[in-house]
Amino acid sequence: MVQFEFQRGKYTSVRYARFADDLVILIDSHPRHDWLMKAVEKRIREEMAKLRVEINEEKSRIVDVAKGGSFSFLGFEYRRILSRNRKWRAYYAPKLKKRMALLAKLREIFRQNVSQPVGQIIEQINPILRGWVNYFAIGDSSGCFSLVRDWVEKKIRLHLMRARERAGFGWRRWSKKWLYEKLGLHKDYRLRRPWSLPKAKSAAVVS
Repeated sequence: MVQFEFQRGKYTSVRYARFADDLVILIDSHPRHDWLMKAVEKRIREEMAKLRVEINEEKSRIVDVAKGGSFSFLGFEYRRILSRNRKWRAYYAPKLKKRMALLAKLREIFRQNVSQPVGQIIEQINPILRGWVNYFAIGDSSGCFSLVRDWVEKKIRLHLMRARERAGFGWRRWSKKWLYEKLGLHKDYRLRRPWSLPKAKSAAVVS
């Protein structure tokens, strides 16, 4: 991940983040920076042409988050929301597509191991959950994590009850503590601080 900032005085007017061939450019929404929109696009196209790299026009777009727009970058969805103290702030959480892909992968493991001991299923899903959570454990992912955790827990309970030829989820039969401590189901869904990024470089003016 590489980040850069372009400043004029003490105010940051342009920021961009790049990972491999994915690039996001953020421009201050103040009217005095309207000219930057065209200037930045022109500069990018010039630089890409020098490198003989074609811009994917279908995936490239301009988004105004102040008007309810949102965009995706590296698996996260970004948009603007009002905070509890009624101030606008950035919101970013795992894209719905990423969450659905995770659940589909886990669902297939449950399907393939329907007659196997629950421990065998947990051995397979724990590394997947651990890796997925570690990647998305920043920003506003807690709500998504709760949905994933509850979904997995219910699937484990259904598997246990099916093995006993019983209906339901076994809420009274097995406690949450038993599922996570006795069976060893992945339980760490805590958010973490953003990973360390290279210190942003700055320039006085975009030319």
